[in-house]
Amino acid sequence: MNAITLVFRTPSFRILFLTLACLGAFNASVYPYQSLIAIKHIGLTPSDFALILMIASFVNVAAAVLLGVLADQKANRRMTALFCAAAGAIGMGLMILVPGPVAMVLTAAILLPLSQPLYGQIFAVTRLASQGHEPQADGIQSVIRVALSAAFVVMLLFWAYAFQAGFSEIRVYLTGALASLGAIALIVIAWPHDGATKWQDRPSGLNLGEAVRQIGRPHIALRFLCLGAINAAGGIYMATISLVFDASALRGASDVALYVGMVAAWEIPFMLLLPRIIARFSRANLIGFGSAIYVIHLMALHVLADTPLLWIMPFFAGLGGTALLILPISYYQSLMEGRPGATSSLMSVQKLVSDALVALCFAFGMAFGGLTAVAVMGTGVSLAGALLLVLADRGRWLMPRASA
Repeated sequence: MNAITLVFRTPSFRILFLTLACLGAFNASVYPYQSLIAIKHIGLTPSDFALILMIASFVNVAAAVLLGVLADQKANRRMTALFCAAAGAIGMGLMILVPGPVAMVLTAAILLPLSQPLYGQIFAVTRLASQGHEPQADGIQSVIRVALSAAFVVMLLFWAYAFQAGFSEIRVYLTGALASLGAIALIVIAWPHDGATKWQDRPSGLNLGEAVRQIGRPHIALRFLCLGAINAAGGIYMATISLVFDASALRGASDVALYVGMVAAWEIPFMLLLPRIIARFSRANLIGFGSAIYVIHLMALHVLADTPLLWIMPFFAGLGGTALLILPISYYQSLMEGRPGATSSLMSVQKLVSDALVALCFAFGMAFGGLTAVAVMGTGVSLAGALLLVLADRGRWLMPRASA
């Protein structure tokens, strides 16, 4: 049975697919427009927004490490997922009911970061539910990850039309709220119940200190630093695209939705094809290749924003971005075998590194050269991280490479 058939015939995989689709709709509602809303509608400065990004990174990683460790300790993954979904719903409610600087800071710096470990928890349960289907494990993860991209596309197409009809960007929090409420409903009604699953989910037995020390081992720390640098390019893309298009004479909010939606649409076929080539190359090499392709679109946003050639770039973003989105999950799972919650923690620690680099690039780039300088800095950071990761795995620095 192939991975696509397996996912849609298995109830646990189906509910994980649908929950991730809700998270995709949630993220598509908020993240492409967050910088524009914060600066244009709420009145924050670029420096204020950079500080919010930095605070959000620390909140995200602290929550993810704590929740990941607790989920491994007690195998209570359902309650962890519910907590994350509820945090997102509260953030959306604040921005709908009392939009303003206080609500923006609380939502963007605290509540949204608390919601994002849901992504890691979905893939932690996916890994556990794949017991007995090990040959298809990478394919199962790729198929489930398609849910996020597909929902991203649908939501962004909706907003592209809505903006053309005259809706304000700040209305995106309405669909964000609906998506988070959908995730809550799915988790409450149909998420696999802890202790009653067909697969084994044994508590790790590690206390918080032991678990954190395990995550901080040198061979693991080197990898998440490299992957954090690589993924800074994606963070800069999301943080700046609405500002780049707003500054363009020909682009607007509907073009942001269309462009980001096209990127997500191209990710879908590449994600479905990825399992066919994973066995032929090491994950580090594929991630490095993806990074090199992805930064082409990051720089092209600034060079081609006012030309028709801009609309070719989502192909490169989808091709390169697929490797950066999918492969780190299984890469970390190889590093932390038997610790699915810790794997989700590593993804958030990686995001901390990435978000810190994004905030630094944003702050220094805007201060010294504008949005183009931000993109140049992000490109350099991403390519440097990719090169170091490939060299580390080839040279077996600190430990043998993660299994391919």
